[in-house]
Amino acid sequence: MTPLTHPYAPALAPHALPQLIDALVEQGWYIGEGVLDAELCAGLQRELAALVEHDALEAAGIGRGTEHTLRRDIRGDAIHWLDRESLAQRRYLEAMGQLQRELNQALYLGLFEYEAHFAHYPAGAFYRRHLDSFRGRANRVVSTVGYLNPDWPADGGGEMVIFAADDPEREVARVRPCAGNFACFLSETIPHEVLPTRRPRASIAGWFRRNASLGGRVDPAR
Repeated sequence: MTPLTHPYAPALAPHALPQLIDALVEQGWYIGEGVLDAELCAGLQRELAALVEHDALEAAGIGRGTEHTLRRDIRGDAIHWLDRESLAQRRYLEAMGQLQRELNQALYLGLFEYEAHFAHYPAGAFYRRHLDSFRGRANRVVSTVGYLNPDWPADGGGEMVIFAADDPEREVARVRPCAGNFACFLSETIPHEVLPTRRPRASIAGWFRRNASLGGRVDPAR
């Protein structure tokens, strides 16, 4: 038997890439079901569960740099930045690298790098409506969310709600936080929120960034 040169399925379903790019151009956001490889999602979910068990997450805040603050009335998740220390993390980040190349080639976005973290929402946690980036101020250009929980029930809550870019009161889509689902949207223009979850919710939030060097420092602290 000829050995497999790469024993893993693609981390991102190949058919999703052209659909994602078209959706970003047409409406500024994309939602796909079953986009992420199931085995990869399971590995990442186990890794996040171990971090939770060992109390290795940090409370997520709002704002960047000196403006960073904890506001549990706005955001209730805990996070751990991806650092490529596991095979599952490397596979996920390599897939995002492929997506970055595709976006740059198709849309000329000039994306410079990708940053991402695990996000764990305990039961009752939420994240109020917000933008991931302020227009004209930040270097986050495209946001991504990959979901890790298998068999998410219909009454589990925790959906991400996406609102229209031209009307932040108008809901245009909801993303069920079920393993394999993947969302992608323009960071500066698409408002979104995470509804209160009724059970622990696991995901990876990430951002493609442009280079925003200041004072000789490349990409100041997130």
